[in-house]
Amino acid sequence: MNEEKLSILIAEDHTILREGLRALVSATEDFKVVGEAADGREAIRAATALQPHLVLLDLSMPGMNGLEALKEIKRQCPKTKVVVLTVHSAEEYVLETLKAGVDGYVLKDASSNELMLALRNVVSGRPYLSPGIADKVIGGYLDGRKVIKPCSAWETVTDRERQVLKLIAEGKTNKEIAEFLYISVKTVEKHRANLMRKLDLHNAAALTAFAIEKGLVEKQSAMKSEK
Repeated sequence: MNEEKLSILIAEDHTILREGLRALVSATEDFKVVGEAADGREAIRAATALQPHLVLLDLSMPGMNGLEALKEIKRQCPKTKVVVLTVHSAEEYVLETLKAGVDGYVLKDASSNELMLALRNVVSGRPYLSPGIADKVIGGYLDGRKVIKPCSAWETVTDRERQVLKLIAEGKTNKEIAEFLYISVKTVEKHRANLMRKLDLHNAAALTAFAIEKGLVEKQSAMKSEK
């Protein structure tokens, strides 16, 4: 049975939670943990190198977030299944991950039994969403009763501008953002100006508050960056 265990990569920035997930998954007869990652870039590198059967991915991670990592993992590892484990239950987050190709979506307040059920469903080819969000989001989305419309200003923000916004909220300077994204400082300044114009926000504090509201960063992470 051990020889048939499926490989899983755990991407979660909180060490205690990551260790708990490793212990939970390793105790089963189904899976073996082959790698861990603490941010989106690490997750992409590990997934590309290991080509695991499954990635368990947090959405809110420093640097490159889980949604961006999800898109890249799906591009580079098309056979790898991805289950998102997150605190975000809002329709906007769920639909964005579905569009990016996620195979499962589990809330962090789920039981360990539910998480294992989700992992087993996904590796068997059946998508899984936590019951608390499935009816509310997917039912309405598929039959056309509900249309998810983020605010028009947010819709105009590009993927690159979202990356810059997240890094601003994490307390990074323009130079640090430029180095992280491999772009020029001048380009960062342009993205920052575009964000302020599109969102009608006029300083870093306002941008940070907006990023927290949109779930790009956790409040605790933003508070740490201010110290």
